[in-house]
Amino acid sequence: MEHSTLQDGSGVIAILLYIGLALFILAVIGYVFAAKTRKANTSKLKKAEKQTLQKKLKTWLILSHTLLILSICSFGTSLIQYSSSKYSVEKLNYNAPIQVTTDKDYGRDHSEDMLSYEMTIPTSGTHSPHDLKFGFYTERPTYAMLVHNLEHGDIILYFHPDAPKELQDKLAYLSHFKKAGAGVLAVANPDVPKDMEVVVTAWTKTMQLPKFDEASVGTFIYQNIDNGPEKIPSEVRRGGGTM
Repeated sequence: MEHSTLQDGSGVIAILLYIGLALFILAVIGYVFAAKTRKANTSKLKKAEKQTLQKKLKTWLILSHTLLILSICSFGTSLIQYSSSKYSVEKLNYNAPIQVTTDKDYGRDHSEDMLSYEMTIPTSGTHSPHDLKFGFYTERPTYAMLVHNLEHGDIILYFHPDAPKELQDKLAYLSHFKKAGAGVLAVANPDVPKDMEVVVTAWTKTMQLPKFDEASVGTFIYQNIDNGPEKIPSEVRRGGGTM
């Protein structure tokens, strides 16, 4: 079912691209006819003939402008479709066996005060009223803000600040995935245990991996993204950092 859905998405993108290309070619043809019509409208023609050609020119220009706008819209829509399908969470449904710890729920109050947590890498608790944008972070923001992201169903991928570039690139790629109003953050964190390469968290959920495994991390994201206690619609969050 997943493979079929992704193929359908690719088919729609291809159709939109072909439509956009066809409309663009028709627009160019229209502009060529408009240019010929303008060239034919010389001073040697009678007034009635000039008026006829001017009307014809106007028609060609309106038609060509319309086709060009529709072509741009079609290309734009295909790009949006491509972007959304490229980072579809369905791609992460590896269904890999994973070991996830269910952590104690320390509540979800908001506070502007300096906060401390019982867990070294917290997955719940009182937190800042402000959250963070989805994406890749080379320095760890405050846990108070990161916990707020977890409350909204985001996934946080923690890695060592000196992690190999290859690993950082893989995590940066995963940070583009979204579902509804939730997303993914990849965050450099010196609190990651030395014997672990990646720590993945959701609200009250932790998975520690001694070695990064795309199938395991993808499965965790697929199963836990947008499962926080407070869900915010995508049109409101717009990539996080809005609450």
